Amino acid sequence: MKTNDRTLSQVLAELNEKGFKEQFTAKEKSIVATASKKEYTPYQLKIVDTFRFDGMTNPGDEEEIFVIEANDGTRGTLIMAGGPDQSQNVDLVKEIPEAAPLD
Repeated sequence: MKTNDRTLSQVLAELNEKGFKEQFTAKEKSIVATASKKEYTPYQLKIVDTFRFDGMTNPGDEEEIFVIEANDGTRGTLIMAGGPDQSQNVDLVKEIPEAAPLD
């Protein structure tokens, strides 16, 4: 996992240029690609990289970007915010297997 000096939007723009264009959301029972509305199980996905953004003054400001590739070639990101306001299904995200990091 990389901790970054860049902003979340800078990293997302760089990933978008590399083809990670889809946004994923972890719902109750599946992970959904928001543009295509396609649903995936964690085992149809792999985490190819992660980026962490630390909240300098408030731990609730921490965020992580999971860089994800689906078994059908769909590539995108899933953003997890820290703190009690988390809207993603954390347990489902933990089930996604990790792959070797990107260069």
